[in-house]
Amino acid sequence: MPSERPNPMLTRRAFSATLLGAMVVPFAAKAFAQAPSDIRSRIADMSQLHAILVQRGDEVIVAEAPRGRGLDRVANIKSCSKSIVGLLTGSAIAKGAIPSVNATIGETAPSLIPSDATPGVENLTIEDLLTLRAGLESTSGRNYGAWVASDNWVASALRRPMVANPGGRMIYSTGTTHILGAVLTVATGKSLLAQARDVLGQPLGIEIPAWTQDPQGYYFGGNQMALTPHGMLRVATLMRDQGRFNGEQIIPADWIDQSTQAHTRSPYSGLDYGYGWFLTRSGFIIARGYGGQIIAANPEQDLAVAITSDPTSPARSGGYFGDLMDLLEGPVLSLA
Repeated sequence: MPSERPNPMLTRRAFSATLLGAMVVPFAAKAFAQAPSDIRSRIADMSQLHAILVQRGDEVIVAEAPRGRGLDRVANIKSCSKSIVGLLTGSAIAKGAIPSVNATIGETAPSLIPSDATPGVENLTIEDLLTLRAGLESTSGRNYGAWVASDNWVASALRRPMVANPGGRMIYSTGTTHILGAVLTVATGKSLLAQARDVLGQPLGIEIPAWTQDPQGYYFGGNQMALTPHGMLRVATLMRDQGRFNGEQIIPADWIDQSTQAHTRSPYSGLDYGYGWFLTRSGFIIARGYGGQIIAANPEQDLAVAITSDPTSPARSGGYFGDLMDLLEGPVLSLA
């Protein structure tokens, strides 16, 4: 996955100050079993890892925070935001605000398209955006800084040249998910923040503080959201349990099914990719954020996992992210 520089509009210090007083919904105090020795020894050597929670069934069996802000303070989940936007898309479709994944930008939110947009962007579908197959040149990696410094993020992303056929190969680009977030805002008449709170925050009992907005006021659709590790774990259990939480169907089960089908494959990690979620051969459904932020579920093994890490350090597939995958598919999976 290409690296993304910290957003210049939200420095680490400013982010911490903004969220310092953010209230989180309290979780019931309980004594957690001490993490197994192999997990404790493994994370002791992972200097980037801040916190890890593992839930099996209804029981949290690992709750460790050797570094960072702890388990009850919000952390920047970085590009795990893309997976959250995927869930909000499913909710918008279920409620009729968007007809289907085949709806186009031109049909759903024509006001977002600038007059000098790249020809053909009006025909990009919701599915193209969800699966990062818009075909547009990436706004991530080396292009990220200039993109977030532009005066109109959506328009800038829609002006990028077509470098692949829409619906073809996966091009990792935060701009693509930001376009999708703006489409959701126009289609529902609600900000992405309001949608996140209505669809996930209230039903899951988690606080979702406001995050970065672009110059037009659209909340960042692919980066910079914040959740506590406990909040991340609740999203993980939602994915594990087919969109259900505490007996309530929060996200339609058929959307979870569609989201966890392989629609493309990451050219960086080699992992399959659904509607905003990476998929592993061992059965994990993963939201992945820069630095090593992870929301993961393994339905077959009845596991849900949340991991936060240093958001300023890279986590490449051949480096720290690879270490996290070894942790998930080794000691964590053995807890099932």
